[in-house]
Amino acid sequence: MSLRVVDNSQPQSPHKRNPGFPLDLDWVERVRMNRSALERRAVSIGARRTVKKDYQLAWLLKAITLIDLTTLNSDDTDGRVERLCAKARHPLRQDILDWLDVPDLRILPGAVCVYHRFVKTAVEALDGSGIPVAAVSTGFPHGLAPLETRLKEIEMSVADGAAEIDIVIERGMVLRNDWQGLYDQVRAFRKACGDAHIKTILGTGELATQTNVAKASLVCMMAGADFIKTSTGKEKVNANLVTSLTMIRMIRWFAEETGIEIGYKPAGGISRSKDALNYMALMKEELGTGWLQPHLFRFGASSLLTDIERQIEHGLTGHYAADYRQPMV
Repeated sequence: MSLRVVDNSQPQSPHKRNPGFPLDLDWVERVRMNRSALERRAVSIGARRTVKKDYQLAWLLKAITLIDLTTLNSDDTDGRVERLCAKARHPLRQDILDWLDVPDLRILPGAVCVYHRFVKTAVEALDGSGIPVAAVSTGFPHGLAPLETRLKEIEMSVADGAAEIDIVIERGMVLRNDWQGLYDQVRAFRKACGDAHIKTILGTGELATQTNVAKASLVCMMAGADFIKTSTGKEKVNANLVTSLTMIRMIRWFAEETGIEIGYKPAGGISRSKDALNYMALMKEELGTGWLQPHLFRFGASSLLTDIERQIEHGLTGHYAADYRQPMV
């Protein structure tokens, strides 16, 4: 079969990086979120927006290009990271690509995400592929190490070749409304990143209210974040559509006020193709098709790719393959 799919795996035009802006506490204090209204809107996404057949296959191929293929386990090894990078180079089996008849498309994940200890291993394993390495840093997942240690982690990851740094904010700063402290830390992290893009992990499941999530999102964007990200994947509550809607609407408001487009990364618990399609539909409806690009939207996921492969094979053959036919690591 042959799919009509536009190759959007790379930005279509140069993307202006967020330079950061002065902290505007008046703007922060104006932020309010109505949780009930957010919940009603979020519930409508999966019920109203579905794609079927060839369209679904095309969306799933797009979803692969939006994945930060991730391993963040306590028992990670160089060998596991190397196998993950091998999977990143060839995310779909060759027979599936042959069936799809899309030889000219660049179907590769947006990045490979690892602990900073494994950055050099991943950079070497991905050499020549064009796939960037993202490193979690700043005392991941809690973000409570001394500031000097967290800054040093960023510098070491960048020195080893990380092109993206996923930093963790101190959730306590949000809970006590210490917006100046949060702003100053994220500015310091941004400076330490240099040319590497910075994704700020909010740990939204621990921020108590959607208004707190919205305010934290805004402060991080003012401080120069290139992406805002929901979770470390280690919290009890990780990414969900309600919180995503809160963060996406702050991104839209920030873009309207500053002209700067900020990326969004839901992470933690996104393992089904259906969930990925719901998030993509939400992004398309709230921010537009232009945000469905790797430089503006990523999934933080470790097992999502396996389910996408199974769904694509089902769409082609009518049968679900066993998981072992799409081994990850």
